[in-house]
Amino acid sequence: MKIYIDADGCPVVDMAVKIAVKHNVPCIILCDTSHRIEKENVRTIVVDKGADSVDLRLVNLLEKGDIAITQDYGLAAMCLAKAAYVINQDGKEYTSDNISGLLEFRAIHKKIRRSGGHFKGMPKRTEVQNKAFEKSFDELVCHVTELFNGR
Repeated sequence: MKIYIDADGCPVVDMAVKIAVKHNVPCIILCDTSHRIEKENVRTIVVDKGADSVDLRLVNLLEKGDIAITQDYGLAAMCLAKAAYVINQDGKEYTSDNISGLLEFRAIHKKIRRSGGHFKGMPKRTEVQNKAFEKSFDELVCHVTELFNGR
């Protein structure tokens, strides 16, 4: 079991690394050349800039039972297809039950933007969001670790 972080624009890298180290789970940060992120106790993989270059590399490394952190619905769907666990920066776990609706939501928003519509930007990140991620991610890592140790 490993933890993979889609780190470009990810506000919870430090929290995720701390939890990975706490549970002694290997952690890999993936970013492109414009977001080089180096942390102690984890491996960083830097890929060339390009549409979906980080996403494709992450999916190619991912194995069944690994955990991925991303806010990208498309990447989340690919990770789920590889039988991985996926969580976003707010602590929401992506599942086969919710991913279709999220992808549809994304497609509708894209259609609206293409026709000239605009959406409000993301509000400033709060401590409540950080705590929610920390709690959910720690619980997910514990759960997956127990599954692996029970094999």
